Amino acid sequence: MIKTILFDVDGVLLSEEHYFDASALTVWEMLISCSYLALAPEKFKTDYNETEIKKIRERVFENDKVLKFMKSRGLNANWDMIYLSFSHQLIHLLSQIKDTEIEKITQWLQAPFNRETLLEIGRVLNNYQVETDFNLFLEDFARSEATKQELLSYLNELAKEKLGVETTIFNKGDLWSICEHVSQEWYVGDEHVLASTGRPSVQTGKKGFLANETTLAPRDEIAALFQFLTRSGYTIGIGTGRPALETIQPFQHLGWLNNFDDKRIVTADEVLAAEGELPEWKSLSKPHPYTYVMCLNGKGTSVRECLDTVLPIENGEEVLVVGDSLADLLAARQIGCQFAAVLTGLSGKDARSEFEQHKAEYILDSVLNLKSIF
Repeated sequence: MIKTILFDVDGVLLSEEHYFDASALTVWEMLISCSYLALAPEKFKTDYNETEIKKIRERVFENDKVLKFMKSRGLNANWDMIYLSFSHQLIHLLSQIKDTEIEKITQWLQAPFNRETLLEIGRVLNNYQVETDFNLFLEDFARSEATKQELLSYLNELAKEKLGVETTIFNKGDLWSICEHVSQEWYVGDEHVLASTGRPSVQTGKKGFLANETTLAPRDEIAALFQFLTRSGYTIGIGTGRPALETIQPFQHLGWLNNFDDKRIVTADEVLAAEGELPEWKSLSKPHPYTYVMCLNGKGTSVRECLDTVLPIENGEEVLVVGDSLADLLAARQIGCQFAAVLTGLSGKDARSEFEQHKAEYILDSVLNLKSIF
């Protein structure tokens, strides 16, 4: 008998589309802006219109085929997707100058990596005729069986293959943090970026998408679902890859927040804080079960206690995770709980076969159909 229901947010309650827009803009900026590689600074601006954003996203993510591929391999965090896409292009760009600049390339890939490194790489690249090629992503990664965080490590293998340099620079680290910060600039805008990241914008002038959230069902009907569940005695929680600001603010605006105990709203902020406590920077984002384990234990539970939780948990059948991605399902499987797949994520109803293959207990057209389970 189900007693606890844990909701993912993006693709279940709120649309992911603006996140994917911000992700594409992040990769685009880091390639062309003079603040990073400066391949085409004259094309960079901070106020693209909807048509321009659509074209950039179609180009960077190959009409979303790249995003769907990463999702199918269990990668769920937008920051990881951005990092994977940008780093792959960086390797491709360096491969075009390796015959004459191998000494510099070796130095870059074996030393601490920061924004100054990107600026230096950009200055060298601008001495050559180099081109991006987003078509290569699927071709290169389809040759690997890597899933989840292994995809990031595979970048090191590609660097060895294409550049002839042994490196671990593409493990999650400083370059990942640069991508994350640029992404937050695009999503939350100048007004909120300092509160979101603790750092000011590198490139100002971004309004952000935070004020334009789109719900995946009428907001009042989702509110009624939460009220029905809590009145019926179920414990409900949130386990999301969104940062706290991007979760709490829209939930407050939509009138959903008062249905949840704050201790059971776990966001990317808690995950990043936990990663910072580890002796090595190990990823705890989904499909790692950490987010949902902390949600079950209650926010404030120590990192060590969450990591030491014996999985699968006892009485796992009493917990239902509601998500839209393979990463959510894989996390639920590790915990030993039930899973309800909602077909309102990136792949929409096309995701049904994947969820059927992984034997999701429930497959729903909308989160509102959750009522039918009970």
